[in-house]
Amino acid sequence: MTAPGSKRPFTWQDYEHGRSSPRQGSTGSASSRVHFDEPSDIAESGQVDIPQGNVENGSSGGRLRRRRSSISMRINSLAQVGGVNSLENFARSWQRAAGFNDIPPRRPTIIVSATDDDEERIGARRSEPSPTERRSLLRQQLERQGSASEAALSETPSATSDTALLKQAPAPYFESGAGDVLDRAPYLASPYASSYGGLYGSLSSRVNDSSLQHAGKLFEEQQLPGAGDPDKEHEPLLIRHVEQEDGTVVEEVVGRSTLPQTVLNSANVLVGVGILSLPLAMSYSGWVFGVPFLLSAALVTRYTAGLLAKCLNRFPRMTHFSELGYTAFGMKMWIIMEILITLELGAADIALVVLFADSLNALVPGLGVMEWKLVCAIIVLPLNFVPLRYLSITSVMGILCSLGILVLVITDGMMKSHFPGSLLKPASTYPFPLHWSTLPLSFGLFMAPWGGHTVFPSIYRDMRHPRKFRKGLNITFSFTYLIDATMAAVGLLMFGDFVLDEITSSILLTKGYPRAISVAMVAFIAIIPITKIPLNTRPIISSADKLLGLDARHVASPPGLAGMSIYSRGILRGVIRIAITIIILVIAIFVPSFDTVMSLMGSVLCFSICIILPLAFYLKIFGKEIEWREKVLDWSMIVVATILGILGTVWVCLPASMTGARY
Repeated sequence: MTAPGSKRPFTWQDYEHGRSSPRQGSTGSASSRVHFDEPSDIAESGQVDIPQGNVENGSSGGRLRRRRSSISMRINSLAQVGGVNSLENFARSWQRAAGFNDIPPRRPTIIVSATDDDEERIGARRSEPSPTERRSLLRQQLERQGSASEAALSETPSATSDTALLKQAPAPYFESGAGDVLDRAPYLASPYASSYGGLYGSLSSRVNDSSLQHAGKLFEEQQLPGAGDPDKEHEPLLIRHVEQEDGTVVEEVVGRSTLPQTVLNSANVLVGVGILSLPLAMSYSGWVFGVPFLLSAALVTRYTAGLLAKCLNRFPRMTHFSELGYTAFGMKMWIIMEILITLELGAADIALVVLFADSLNALVPGLGVMEWKLVCAIIVLPLNFVPLRYLSITSVMGILCSLGILVLVITDGMMKSHFPGSLLKPASTYPFPLHWSTLPLSFGLFMAPWGGHTVFPSIYRDMRHPRKFRKGLNITFSFTYLIDATMAAVGLLMFGDFVLDEITSSILLTKGYPRAISVAMVAFIAIIPITKIPLNTRPIISSADKLLGLDARHVASPPGLAGMSIYSRGILRGVIRIAITIIILVIAIFVPSFDTVMSLMGSVLCFSICIILPLAFYLKIFGKEIEWREKVLDWSMIVVATILGILGTVWVCLPASMTGARY
């Protein structure tokens, strides 16, 4: 029964949310009330939403949740200090950057921006529950029964052998127009489109219409769980409608990252463990070849990154590196790029495992290299089950640890007064290679730190002001080159021709350095694999889940997985994560050294992904619009990069006795 003095609800709104009354919430005055946690577009964009005015006038919508404590309010206010460059917005930018490397391109959640004029006020609006999801259970049940009765009595076409039991599955990912990511279906279309979307000769025509409709709806509810749910791993893609001069309205992606956030995300991609092998590359090549080659690698990769942005300007709604490949050369190129990206991520994970084991073994030589690799895999394995939104914040640790290692290396060199390992008494160095057979080995080592072009298209699309991308690239590549050149020069001066494949191993195995600095260096080295491997492995895991139909947003492709329960699919997804970790561990065990992985990754993958493919996309997409001088320059870079990549790959595969490599 209703309480005395209260009014009975006359509408569903009154029944579900209660009648609007000044008694809702905790009021502090006639013009304000205590703030409660509730889904808010403004709060999601980094602004505190403190409603003003009486609830009765409809200014707050009446959706009250739990009361927010004063401590959480203060913490939230600190996270929002700085406006668009606040800590909260940096964290969201890191989260988006951590999810850029999907191997196949995912279909993002689409949110239409309500603001087109002021880009500084644009904020990402998270997907909220639909009105149906917010309804009460009683209302949902009554409406469900009513809709079923109406469907049975409605004059719908009969379900015969020529009608589909289910809705037609979306078209394949790349079927509807090049570069049209907002109109395309998910990467893996439903396999039931071919088996259930055509003729139904095996179904009896005596089955009534309502039974067929109910069967189709039941199948969708059981076999497509979560297919319509928002992607919780990634923030939604924000788009807006723009009217062109000819009157046509087009959709374009709205970026949310500022210039500082873009520079940080780009530097976080480029600055990594590849800098540790640069002293060895300088030792292999000598000063005369090493310094110009490192500078040339920075300039050429900076140039190709700008070409990727120019190609994206031709297709306003394109967001992924693989889409450029498909647009330029079709599905075969898309498959090749998928393989290259998978190999790049896998090689990076293997190099991190080897680095972890070598460094820990140098500091604590009790276990052995193989045992430390196993320890690394055991530590990383549980992190493969952690949601991406929790791992993304750790991605910034990579650049911080790399900078910390550089500072510690310079500190060690300044504290030691004698050779080896001293900057006060440098080692003997040579202008030319001591052994000319080692020169091709340096090609891949110099290119390895510049592998980030698979992420640059998404970083460019996420910018609030894309016109500042060129400035962001200049800052990022200048900063990265400064770090790389400093590490290469300092390492070579400290150890000369005796430098090992990792400059950190040379320091840890040399006596005379403070123990505390060595421990701090190993701590930084250990943090990098633990934070980077789960992020690098996640796109590979996501691709395997989608290919096997284990993703909640995709139907199983293999017929054997059709009808599998959510519990069984969860077990199989766990098995895939364990299997990928074991594969990385096994390959890392058989890899002879860190520089072998880095040299192969630079020669095979970085030359292809960072130089050859972007130039090929640009030449194919723009074609006759390019001047002949620029064409000659671009084709010359493709030819030179191909030759250097082949030489570097062949030299890595040769025995060390022939090349003079120090494995």
